[in-house]
Amino acid sequence: MATETAAGAAAGHAPTASEYIVHHLGHFSTSHQEKIVDFSIINMDTLFWSVAMGIVGCLVMYTAARRATAGVPGRMQAFVEMIVEMVDDQAKSIVHGDRSFIAPLALTVFIWVALMNSLDFLPVDLFSSLFGLLGIEHVFPYHRVVPTADLNGTMGIALGVLVLMLYYNVKIKGLGGFVHELFAAPFGIWLAPFNLLLNIIEFAAKTVSLAMRLFGNMYAGELLFLLIALLGSTATVFGFVGHVIAGSMWAIFHILIVLLQAFIFMMLTLVYLGQAHEGH
Repeated sequence: MATETAAGAAAGHAPTASEYIVHHLGHFSTSHQEKIVDFSIINMDTLFWSVAMGIVGCLVMYTAARRATAGVPGRMQAFVEMIVEMVDDQAKSIVHGDRSFIAPLALTVFIWVALMNSLDFLPVDLFSSLFGLLGIEHVFPYHRVVPTADLNGTMGIALGVLVLMLYYNVKIKGLGGFVHELFAAPFGIWLAPFNLLLNIIEFAAKTVSLAMRLFGNMYAGELLFLLIALLGSTATVFGFVGHVIAGSMWAIFHILIVLLQAFIFMMLTLVYLGQAHEGH
């Protein structure tokens, strides 16, 4: 009877499917968010993993550069050289001007975003189980690992791209030339108010779409991994087999999504910076 009571209590405390998903989509933040927009709140998990993956990316590239040889390259050197050449070729074809900063920037964006996206391959219950094992689950009640599945993370990167767009517009065209373009393009100076409004909308649309595209794809991928994990929690043979098959298939397909989204983000960054080098 005592065993049945304990089992019933445990079952009663077991989270439902919706509670499980909501818990895993919560952030370890400085405070609970009550409003849609609140700039006083910082998602500490997004910040930590973004910085961590940036450090990992820098260490990988630094190690590859230190070990580079003039002879036959090893597998690591060949892999890094392939990525560098790919990014440099794209920069040459898109940006017509000085690429001494833009090409390394594009390489950094690609590697950084790819590493952050790759965190989605970690088991969804890894850190919650680890924190429970260490007895610190009350300290970290929520923890999300993938920074690009957080709109705050992707919007932060997109705002950085916006700053660079404005910088190169002023650098290439001069402050006066850029201001004149804002008011005169594309319909002529006689429609200056409409031109200014359209150009502001264009810059805002580029920034928002750049952030939303990456966020939407990674958020959907994270949500699907959670649904597959729930499928495996069902105490049936179908649930277990479906969990293994679906999880394996989605993980393999997700490799393409992780790399493709990093490539798209890098390409759009190059396109936007390339447009800053051109006049209307």
